[in-house]
Amino acid sequence: MTVLIAGGGIAGLTMGLTLHQIGVPFRLFESAAEIRPLGVGINLQPNAARELYDLGLKEGLERIGVRTRQIGFHTKHGLRIWEEPRGTWAGYAWPQYSVHRGALQVMLYETLLERAGPACIETGARVAGFAQDEDRAELMLADGRRIDGDLLIAADGIRSAIRAQMVPDEGEPIWNGQVLWRGTTPADAYFGGGAMVMIGHDSLRLVAYPISEPDPATNIATINWIAEKRFDRSGGWRRQEWNRTVAAADILPDFADWRFDWIDVPALIGGAAEIFEYPMIDRDPLDRWSHGRVTLMGDAAHPMYPVGSNGASQAIVDARVIGAKLLAQGIGPAALAAYEAEVRPVTTAITGANRKGGGPDGVLQRVEDLCGGMFEDIEEVIPHADLAAHSAKYKSIAGFSIEALNARPALIPAGARVG
Repeated sequence: MTVLIAGGGIAGLTMGLTLHQIGVPFRLFESAAEIRPLGVGINLQPNAARELYDLGLKEGLERIGVRTRQIGFHTKHGLRIWEEPRGTWAGYAWPQYSVHRGALQVMLYETLLERAGPACIETGARVAGFAQDEDRAELMLADGRRIDGDLLIAADGIRSAIRAQMVPDEGEPIWNGQVLWRGTTPADAYFGGGAMVMIGHDSLRLVAYPISEPDPATNIATINWIAEKRFDRSGGWRRQEWNRTVAAADILPDFADWRFDWIDVPALIGGAAEIFEYPMIDRDPLDRWSHGRVTLMGDAAHPMYPVGSNGASQAIVDARVIGAKLLAQGIGPAALAAYEAEVRPVTTAITGANRKGGGPDGVLQRVEDLCGGMFEDIEEVIPHADLAAHSAKYKSIAGFSIEALNARPALIPAGARVG
């Protein structure tokens, strides 16, 4: 029996590692000719860190990541609205990590090659579609080849060819009017290091967190930052210019006054070697991911706004849930249906919460609306109890409440093998 995986990003590689762990033969096909450490920073929530630990990757995460100690929400004037501990400091049994996306992808790739051998992955193999019958799934590649397997798992991202075949009239991803500029900059590690911050409000915002430990002599760390600005949606977005580089001068005027005693935002933006521009996009949730022996996972299934640090984390959890269902149901459509039944309602709820300001950063706009971001005591604007309740509600929606995650048994027991 062979499971086919379309896509060699974080989702597909974690799927491959999971299949290897439970003894299921697989083949993975990635369109890029070479897997290289591209991108900028991401966060891995404790629910994802737990799954990577269960794959034996704790040492690798410690090597490439920074344990996130806290997250703070601040107004455009630098005033603190709300701050809470993260990871083990919050009581989780597993850390939260800030990590370079490319470093994580390369770590997963190299580990998979080491464990399963180079023959399990084929690069330079662009996915074109699929076919299936009652007994087999077939992956169609752009070069005309057709690859046979028992199941096909599509991890080919927000522009998934498999999803496009399932939903041929879906069209382009949906832009919400916001543009993201991403970069990394050597800068002072504020608040002692390991601190994630969100500053501003829905129309203009900056997110920053370190993806390296500070140098003991200089306190300089590599700070990953994302600047966001809302535009008029009526003109649409320039698809051909996604992921283009821009000059710092194009962004700096909007953030010129954001100099606080703990972070200098103009210096952060101006110090980046490269700045990449992206639209903030997602897709409407589907009412079905699985068609017989074919299913979607990761961004192919549930692309969402990057406001709750859920994208990569949920992709990792997807892979582990699929693995658990294969253990329970065997290598067949029933396992894919069981995975979808468990995960799709969760990701639909997350997508909805992110769109409606229900993400953890929703407090920024609430404070902006109530007082313009200026206050003497935040308790007089929004009580701390309300801020805590908002944070707890999102954790519950996203499936990583502290109590629930710590109490849940492992998705895949140590040593479990299919058949």
